Amino acid sequence: MDRSIQIKAIASKPRMQILKLLAKPRRHFKHQWSADPVNFGVCMTLIAEALDIAQPTASRHLDILKQAGFITVRKHQKWSYCKRHDKNIQAFTTWLSKQLAS
Repeated sequence: MDRSIQIKAIASKPRMQILKLLAKPRRHFKHQWSADPVNFGVCMTLIAEALDIAQPTASRHLDILKQAGFITVRKHQKWSYCKRHDKNIQAFTTWLSKQLAS
């Protein structure tokens, strides 16, 4: 995994907010009707709405999070759904803690 991309991913307030929202998808996206937000993921459109940003801007943020390995994206019909990849996030935070302790 490219750590520089991961560092870039967490260096942005909107991207950190996305990760926080996706940590509790049922709480933040309970109004999603197209798929279960926990099991399937959260629609990109709803993430853009939650951040009050344009969908293309949200897509750029989500792409960086995907490149960092912090989220997975799956398409269903015409929508894309995002889910946190907690294992990768944990691996990064463990790595970062070790780097800062050295």
